[in-house]
Order: sequence, then C-alpha cells, then structure tokens
Amino acid sequence: MGFSPPPPSWKAIHHAVGPLLLVAPLVAFMLVFYAVPVAAMLLRSVDDPHPTLENLIQLAGDGVFLTVLLSTMRTALVVTIGTVLLGYPVAFALWRAGKKLAVLILVIVVLPFWVSVLVRSYAWMVLLGRHGVINEALGALGLIDAPLRLLNTPFAVHVAMIHILLPYMVLPIANALRQIDAALPRAAAGLGAGRGSIFLRVILPLSAPGVAAGTLLVFVLSLGFYVTPALVGGPRDIMLSMLIAQQVDLLNWPYAACLSAVLLAVTLLILGGSRLIPGVRRVVSVPQ
Repeated sequence: MGFSPPPPSWKAIHHAVGPLLLVAPLVAFMLVFYAVPVAAMLLRSVDDPHPTLENLIQLAGDGVFLTVLLSTMRTALVVTIGTVLLGYPVAFALWRAGKKLAVLILVIVVLPFWVSVLVRSYAWMVLLGRHGVINEALGALGLIDAPLRLLNTPFAVHVAMIHILLPYMVLPIANALRQIDAALPRAAAGLGAGRGSIFLRVILPLSAPGVAAGTLLVFVLSLGFYVTPALVGGPRDIMLSMLIAQQVDLLNWPYAACLSAVLLAVTLLILGGSRLIPGVRRVVSVPQ
C-alpha cells in the first residue's frame, strides 16, 4: 500500500497564500492604472498607424530630439552634482549634531516635502525675477546698476531643481552615516589618524552606498522633471518631458509615444547599469 502525503493544513495554506492576498489589491491597481497605460504607450510608438519601427528609427536623425536629450542629461548631471556637494555636508551635520539640533535639521530637510513642487517653483520665480527679491536686494545694496537676468536661464533651472531634489540626496546619505559604527572613527583616531584622514579613509567610503543611492535617485528624478523647468527655464532649457507634453498638445501621439519610450528606456538602462557598480549594487539589489 503506497504512502500518500497528508493534505496541507489550513495554517500552511494561509501562510503560503496570505502574503499574495495582501499584495493583490496593489498589483491589480498597478496593472490597471500603470502597466496597461505604459504598455499602450509603448505599442503606439511602434504600431501607429501600422506596425513599424520607422518612428523610432527617425529619432536617431532628429536634431531637435538629440538636442533636447543632451540638454536633459546635462541638466540631470549638473543637478545631481549640485545636490551631492550641498547634501553631504547637511547629512554629515545631521549625523554629528546633538539630538535636539538633529531634530531641527531633519525638520528643515523634510519641510519642503509638505509644500507642492508648483508652489516652490513659483517661489523661485518670485526670487529670481527681473524685479524679484534678489535683484531688488542687490540694487538696494548698490551692487548692480541694472537687474540681472536670472529667471528663464539654465542657472534658474539648476538652482530650483537642486532645491527641490536636495532632500532625496540628504536622507539616503544620512541613513548611511547613521549605520557607521562610532567605534571605527575613534579607533582610527587612536591609531594616529587626523580628522581629514578619518573622513577620507573611514567615513567617506562607508557612506558611499548612501551617496550612490541619492545620486541614482536624484538623477532618475531629474530626467523626468517637468514643472520646474517649464516655469523657471527659458526656450533653450527644454527637457525631454516638456517636449513630450508639447507633442501631446499637438496631438502628435506617435512622436510623443516614441519620446516616452526613449525616456523610459534611458531610465531603465541607468538603473540596470548602476547594478554593475559595487557600491550601488547594494542599494538597488533585491533581498533574497
């Protein structure tokens, strides 16, 4: 007489199926409101009005697209470098500060999340305008004779985007710094290392995963930024997202779909390529 395994208990079934039931509403929501529209957009780029790759091939020789793509990448790079240079000292101060001061710094860093990006962009328009706060202050101090052209320039785009994306750089770096064992800098100091050497040889390498996470996050977010460049930038500061919006307004759906597919592909390539970097691999890898 053969041996038949006992039927699974209700507890075992619940343990196996329970997590799936918990995530099922989110999966269904993402499929209906995200995956399906994205798939439809990608199909339109190669299937409008008939199946063809001609729309995508033509982008390679489109001067406007290439110029906008380079401008988008350049802006994302400048903004990312700016957030690293400004964000690391803030994160370091947050790590070294006392409890009360650290709470105050954290509130200042997180406070912009409570204000709409649109409102913050308009605030920069008020600050950088021809008769804005900065020009009026410089004129009152006698430092300038005529208002400076600050608004609708690459400078305005970079400054406003750095301000908006700075928390996304500070928080990952601060989290990485918090995970550093406090005994390590003390041990390095006990061995005769100076403050600069401790920072360069101990703190900076151990905080590199946080810098990598913030860099990746800020760069990817910068690629798809729309509101801020549209408000404070000039006609030569067109981002790829703005070009997509223009084509949608013109009802040029195939071209807009192609541009969207390229933006998505560039983002996925950056995320995939970042896994080849050891410091970033720890951040973007999925736990087993």
